[in-house]
Amino acid sequence: MKRLIVKLVLPLTIFSFIIINKWWYVLVIDGADEIMYGFPLIYTCRGFGTSMSHQFFILEFLLDLLTYFLFWFIFVYLVDRFLFTIKMHKILSISLMTTSGILIGFVVYFASSQEIFFLLKRDFEIEKMETGYNFIWQEQVWPDYHDYHPGNK
Repeated sequence: MKRLIVKLVLPLTIFSFIIINKWWYVLVIDGADEIMYGFPLIYTCRGFGTSMSHQFFILEFLLDLLTYFLFWFIFVYLVDRFLFTIKMHKILSISLMTTSGILIGFVVYFASSQEIFFLLKRDFEIEKMETGYNFIWQEQVWPDYHDYHPGNK
């Protein structure tokens, strides 16, 4: 099982964490409307300081990453234990680990090339309006602000 953690569970965790997003359309208390990302907790959104910045909330990020890891660990464990023994071929494990390493490289490049703020946890209140899921390659469509505030038309 130790080999499966490194060769299968970690790459699946990285793939699912980076490729599948849950978005949250929220109204920031004493702020504007915003799209935030994360599952099960919000761990990133645009920065409020400058227009091209992002902010990451470390505790929520780590909890989300742990959630994805535990899901894949339990799934692989149950399949390996009760359905059939998982045997990783060398070429498959190398390709999974290489692809996940490249994805991590892109994320690190993105994080180092822009203005990023890292906060221990989110320090502002929000009011959740709408949520949804999308893949990283899909364009994010903003919900209409006036659907939630009809008096401001």
